[in-house]
Amino acid sequence: MTILPAPPRAPEPLPAPSPPLPAPSPPLPPGARPAPGYEILAHLTRTGWLDVYDAWSEERACRCVIKTVRPDRRGEGRLTARLLREGRWLREFTHPHLVRGYAAFTRPQPLVVLETLTGETLSHLVDRLRRRPAASDLALLGVQLCSAVHYLHGQGLLHLDLKPANVVVDRGHVKVLDLSVARPAGPAPAGLGTCCYLSPEQARGGPLTPAADVWGVGVTLYEVACGQVPFPCGRSTDDDDGPTGGGVDEAVRAARTAPPIRSRRRLPPPLAAAVDACLHPDPAARPTVGALAAALEATLPGD
Repeated sequence: MTILPAPPRAPEPLPAPSPPLPAPSPPLPPGARPAPGYEILAHLTRTGWLDVYDAWSEERACRCVIKTVRPDRRGEGRLTARLLREGRWLREFTHPHLVRGYAAFTRPQPLVVLETLTGETLSHLVDRLRRRPAASDLALLGVQLCSAVHYLHGQGLLHLDLKPANVVVDRGHVKVLDLSVARPAGPAPAGLGTCCYLSPEQARGGPLTPAADVWGVGVTLYEVACGQVPFPCGRSTDDDDGPTGGGVDEAVRAARTAPPIRSRRRLPPPLAAAVDACLHPDPAARPTVGALAAALEATLPGD
């Protein structure tokens, strides 16, 4: 019996190509008026979901910063709600180490207006300066961060994204930025915050407490002191639109004990111990914000 070969199969049709994504709309040009009484001076930066502008406030006769949802993402209601919530908080809050909010608008487009800050972000200083700051400057930075965090906790919020890019320093005076992922203590999705700066409990997901912000203060001081974070995660730390999605791998990484700061930078033992205590993998073992501030103040000259 002769077995005939099977007839060749007709080639499967190729899937239809996906339609090209629309190009993001360009930023607003200088001279544009995104809301009554405000004129755009320059576009400062674009993140995964925001445009940030240098602007002029006619009512206040001063420069200001405008944050608005990117045109290509304005259909995502959660982003608009997130931005306007931050604007509402910053208008209500008053603290010397927290950026001030001036106004919030829903029309003609959702935006918030913030004060213009002079100085540089800590992330720029870390990249620009070859010499690391003196121990006394590091301790003073930590005291001011604790002051801002303590105030936010008193308002019922955790910051959850403390990092050098969210801290501006002007002649030794610190201001904390960005409440876009702030939320009350309690359950939270995994990865809420920024890769490389997440506390272990943020990376894993679950109940969050003020100890998460103690970690944020500690990891910020660690990077400023050493020029590197204790656990590089190998991912971009640019702003995005939500949790980093680091998942289990990041949770395992963050659950390790951080290398002692004195293994990378010579510091007075009490100051080094205060920073190391912030980075304990167990939230219950970290100091409270008040205890941390007291420990840092005790290392300042004259105290």
